[in-house]
Amino acid sequence: MKFPEDEQAHKTIIEWWYLNGHLKDAKGNLYAFMNCLFKADSKRVKIPFLKKVPFKTLYFSHSVLSDIKAKKFLPKIDYISLVSKDSFSKHSLFINYINPSIITGYVNKVIEKTGRVNYHLKTEDFDLNLRSVKKPLLENGTGYVDLKSKGSYYYSLTNLETEGIIKINGRDIKVKGKSWMDHQWADTSYSIKDKWTWFSIQLENNVEIVCFEFDDGKNKMYLATISYKNNRQVSANDVVLTPLGIAWKSLVTKAEYPLSWRIEIPSQNVDLEVKPLLKKQEVLFGTINYWEGPLTVRGTINKKKVKGNGFLELVGYAKGISDLKIYRKKIDKTIAESISLIRKNGLKFVRRIIKKKSGRKR
Repeated sequence: MKFPEDEQAHKTIIEWWYLNGHLKDAKGNLYAFMNCLFKADSKRVKIPFLKKVPFKTLYFSHSVLSDIKAKKFLPKIDYISLVSKDSFSKHSLFINYINPSIITGYVNKVIEKTGRVNYHLKTEDFDLNLRSVKKPLLENGTGYVDLKSKGSYYYSLTNLETEGIIKINGRDIKVKGKSWMDHQWADTSYSIKDKWTWFSIQLENNVEIVCFEFDDGKNKMYLATISYKNNRQVSANDVVLTPLGIAWKSLVTKAEYPLSWRIEIPSQNVDLEVKPLLKKQEVLFGTINYWEGPLTVRGTINKKKVKGNGFLELVGYAKGISDLKIYRKKIDKTIAESISLIRKNGLKFVRRIIKKKSGRKR
């Protein structure tokens, strides 16, 4: 891999720029976020509902903000993102995009590199500056992962010092914390039947680990890549993932997600346990459902106690209800919310007119 060249877009079937993080405000309240921009060849990606898109290159984005104390999960799923003409035109990574909405308008979003190790992420819900304090982690040691039935280029920025603002209920909250960034691209199509159990782990001793199980229905593949404090990187395939009993069943999709795990990497003397900070963290994208959320981490490395934070992503876990029933309910809810919003905004407009005609100050 070459940097900064490989931070840019590639001519592949699928690609994404993904960030997650754990944040804290001045009062010690905890928050977590995830933001991902996808770039896909709509004709070759083999996601059924994307094939109907009338243009070849499609961008779409997913975003999540979690308020841990309030137990609030705030997802935003945009099926089409409009990327500006000057995106990917600079020497460093620069993506400027919007997710237009007829009802609420739009906010421009940015994923950009602002210095040698500095990045900027901006959405409707957060405006964060990030500084990478370690070199990029190359998954599998080379930045290329062979998943047996397919392959993917993959690197991570595992330790991003973060500060900025998040927005909850219209209120700006100053936060600090640590983030993680993945950039992955593949000239292959991922099936909606593919199953991922994926972890990013950031320990307080400045050791970070990415590990996962990938199951395409025929083959299972395990991989962990570790970034040690001194930037030494090690990859291993002897990953053992064991569910520990904490699960959550979605009321919407009836899918059941195992949320607590034991992660063992015997060759590296790693033995960790992870637990969710929130349970209700399901994301729906067309016919695809997945769970994405923050974790606490405790355990040992080389028999020394360690602790920290992480993120878990569970993709391909079976729904217990038909897609038709799910989206009938979702459409009904969306229509009801839209009508309520229109009525609310319409009422505000009428009140302005009345005030103007009566001569009262606004």
